[in-house]
Amino acid sequence: MATSAKPMIELRGVTKRFGANITALDHCDLNIFPGEVVVIVGPSGSGKSTLLRSLNLLETPTEGQVIFEGVDLSDKSVDINRHRQRMGMVFQHFNLFPHMTVLKNLTLAPVTAKGMPREEAEKLARELLKTVGLQGREDAYPIQLSGGQKQRIAIVRALCMQPDVMLFDEPTSALDPEMVGEVLEVMRGLAKRGMTMVVVTHEMGFAREVGTRVIFMDAGRILVDEPPDRFFGEPENPRLREFLSKVL
Repeated sequence: MATSAKPMIELRGVTKRFGANITALDHCDLNIFPGEVVVIVGPSGSGKSTLLRSLNLLETPTEGQVIFEGVDLSDKSVDINRHRQRMGMVFQHFNLFPHMTVLKNLTLAPVTAKGMPREEAEKLARELLKTVGLQGREDAYPIQLSGGQKQRIAIVRALCMQPDVMLFDEPTSALDPEMVGEVLEVMRGLAKRGMTMVVVTHEMGFAREVGTRVIFMDAGRILVDEPPDRFFGEPENPRLREFLSKVL
């Protein structure tokens, strides 16, 4: 990727404190470029999810700037909801509405938040369901789906908003091991199609195979930011070497 490309997302000195004694993020700087798959790894409590949630201001930084497509999201005059519509988010838990069918879950936000005509939203939803192998499940309810199917639906729900970037917060951690593969396969497909993605995960195989860059966090700081071959092959940072020795 050309280093001259303009970043889609910039973090400048982002710090997040909870109360007087807890610093979840400590002056984090990060550029994310169009088409990249940036994978964030690290031990529990290292600040991974807080960093991810700061990208769309689900966590409001105590200090610093978050710039998305040239707009400073930390400016209080900015309509953050309008910008969030271009940032798809997939959580650990699926957060599907249990009383709605799959199709209604998928079309609710495009119709109500973006004003997309219902027919257009339903057409898009059906097309996206095909891409994740769930065509024919439009009339099912979440209780009728497996965990892996629910997470694939959650990914499609985010894609129905036609976002510019997809944020994934440990999307496979709540799944049974046999269901992890089907969700990672959908994410691989998105990466191949050029979707910009930021992924917090414990899946080191995915980070090595799909990531264009892998970030290692510890104690709220970004300690390493390298391409996968250097990250896994010849880590210089002693804390990263210790981490990898325990997870690989």
